[in-house]
Amino acid sequence: MTTTLMTYAGTAEPTALVTRTGGVPLAPAGTSWPQCSTCDGPMQFLAQVLLDDLGRHTGQGAAEGRDVLALFMCQNDPGMCEEWDPQAGGNRALLFPTAALQPIPVPTLDVDEDDDREPILLGAVSAVSYEVPSTAADYGQACKDWASRPGRTHLDVLGQLGGRPAWLQNDETPACPACAGEMPLVVQLEEGRDHATAMNFGGRGEAYAFACEPCAQAVFLWQC
Repeated sequence: MTTTLMTYAGTAEPTALVTRTGGVPLAPAGTSWPQCSTCDGPMQFLAQVLLDDLGRHTGQGAAEGRDVLALFMCQNDPGMCEEWDPQAGGNRALLFPTAALQPIPVPTLDVDEDDDREPILLGAVSAVSYEVPSTAADYGQACKDWASRPGRTHLDVLGQLGGRPAWLQNDETPACPACAGEMPLVVQLEEGRDHATAMNFGGRGEAYAFACEPCAQAVFLWQC
């Protein structure tokens, strides 16, 4: 299985129907902003991934008419809501059909100057481009090979689309909660290229999102 790298491609509009980190999530009308099951606060929006890109750039399934994956994680009290765990309720991976999507209204937080919660939107939006290295078989080597070329930095590698997860710890590939089949990887994400775009995966962590499209189920977790 080849590795399809996701690399930084500049900024994007915060409501663009493209694969991106940051910005505002798109969803069907009436969709509520996800809340953490532990603290009941609104989660931080991390990324949006068009599953059509899996078909176009990796050959995994059809190239058109697939869902959009939206990823959220609690950052109201980092580390206390078990936001790394796919079952604890501290993160959320949601699949939406692409038709008639619109921005989810962003909640207004009632905070004071002593409130140290992270904002529920990242500080900047990052668009992505895709590249399949010709020599590297695994994600780690593909990142090194890509960043070794002149004018590039490893910080501009945002993750991989599809493929095989590069686990930092044990294999945590989830089973679909509906059909019990093994869920394929949609995206593996790095924390981000700078402070404005950074997602908190424990410091140099990696995040993994999986989806069972027939069952409309998605799972998100991270390791560090």
